[in-house]
Amino acid sequence: MANQEVVFPPDMGGIAAAAAMPGSSGRALFACRGAASTSLRSAYRGAPAVDDHYRARPPPAPCATSWAVDAIRASSPARSPAVDEYAAWTRRHPSALGSFEQIAAAAEGKQVVVFMDYDGTLSPIVADPDKAFMTSEMRAAVRDVAEHFPAAIVTGRCVEKVYSFVGLPELYYAGSHGMDIKGPTSNAYEALVERTKGTPGARVENNKFCLSVHFRCVDEKSWSPLAEQVKAVLRDYPDLKLTEGRKVLEVRPSIMWDKGKAVEFLLQSLGFDGRSDVQPVYLGDDRTDEDAFKVLGKSGHGLGILVSKCPRATDASYSLQDPNEVMEFLLRLVQWKRRRSSAAPRARV
Repeated sequence: MANQEVVFPPDMGGIAAAAAMPGSSGRALFACRGAASTSLRSAYRGAPAVDDHYRARPPPAPCATSWAVDAIRASSPARSPAVDEYAAWTRRHPSALGSFEQIAAAAEGKQVVVFMDYDGTLSPIVADPDKAFMTSEMRAAVRDVAEHFPAAIVTGRCVEKVYSFVGLPELYYAGSHGMDIKGPTSNAYEALVERTKGTPGARVENNKFCLSVHFRCVDEKSWSPLAEQVKAVLRDYPDLKLTEGRKVLEVRPSIMWDKGKAVEFLLQSLGFDGRSDVQPVYLGDDRTDEDAFKVLGKSGHGLGILVSKCPRATDASYSLQDPNEVMEFLLRLVQWKRRRSSAAPRARV
């Protein structure tokens, strides 16, 4: 089994031998759902609207595409679904804001542990992945969460990159989908850069233990040729495999490791695995987050929250529309914890 790239807060640094602090190494389609409170958001004004990635576009002309392009489209919905389809989907995956009291009731008497994806969950999806900054209001909300619950960010990016965005030492960080293994060689990275440089808008990012081919700025008619270019490179690297994310193709080592296993590792490292008095909560927007949703579903406790404006197949129990609703949910979670703490009987001295 591979080691995991996980960064622990200073007071938990001894949990895993491989742990190290990052600092030590230097369109809204639908109206807001449920009973979201505007008073909470008013305390955190200034959060930006969801970017143009979500704005509706006319459907493209039918064309034959590879499985990779079909998966890309499935993981990057851009067209508004029918209203009845959306209503049926939200009945199966209700808003985590509108269902907050139910979620809180299930967590009563338990230790809540919060896991969060970064891109598309704590920050909007933007054209330039190096500019996927979270707002100061979101950072304050995440800091509050980390002060009241064990909290981690599980991301496909390398730890150094996501930590530079978040900058909160109170959190646990699991980068590269939680992997700490011998990563893709520099030759594979250089080959991808060379092969895709002729596709306008394509960008290859080296995330230490996985390679990301971003196509957020690539014209849709070029998606299929781009996917073929990536697959052509990987024919020379049989130890690497191609997976798809949201507006990104990811090249990872061919091992059985994903965000679900990263969550299991973190729970075990923190002493929370196999306990009925622990309630893990995972928030994510990407197809790669489905592995974590599945793990929590199979465990019989814990819940997944999908961040998406469009219906799609998911193992998550609840849904939120965008990072603004994520921030609202996190704030309500903190307020719930504070009420519990103030209501708890104090020991006599």
